[in-house]
Amino acid sequence: MSTNEIKAKAAELKELKAMQEELAAEITAIEEEIKAAMGDQEQITAGPFKITWRPVTSSRLDSAALKKALPDIAARFTKTITTRRFTVA
Repeated sequence: MSTNEIKAKAAELKELKAMQEELAAEITAIEEEIKAAMGDQEQITAGPFKITWRPVTSSRLDSAALKKALPDIAARFTKTITTRRFTVA
């Protein structure tokens, strides 16, 4: 691929990502409107749509607290990984 082709693809990518951000904001706004209308209800039916908004409980490891309380154990179970990050600025 030539430099000009990469430049065109990068410009197209930036435009699509901007559109994606706009859509994500619009989606979030509509979701918030529906949630506000639902209030405390966990489920509603609106025509063919069954909409649920239920609490979900999960347990996660507090790695910062573990490192503070037991740094030697935290270090033994810490894994370092390397990835490649793709960005277009």
